[in-house]
Amino acid sequence: MTSEGAADVSSLTFEQARDELVRVVAELEQGAPTLEESLLLWTRGEALAARCEEWLRGAKRRLDESRPAADAVS
Repeated sequence: MTSEGAADVSSLTFEQARDELVRVVAELEQGAPTLEESLLLWTRGEALAARCEEWLRGAKRRLDESRPAADAVS
């Protein structure tokens, strides 16, 4: 994996980050040919997991913010 070909993690949607993370984990489970490649995959996986977590926290925050308005209506 090269940094040139890798998309900037901060620009990925949740689904893109999740799908790439699944691929990275599968590659790591199969065993990368070199230690350097394993480290690159691990680093990319960490960044992708953080991006997914960021999306999920944002979704939870939006849900939490919408609840008081929904509770006031009912």
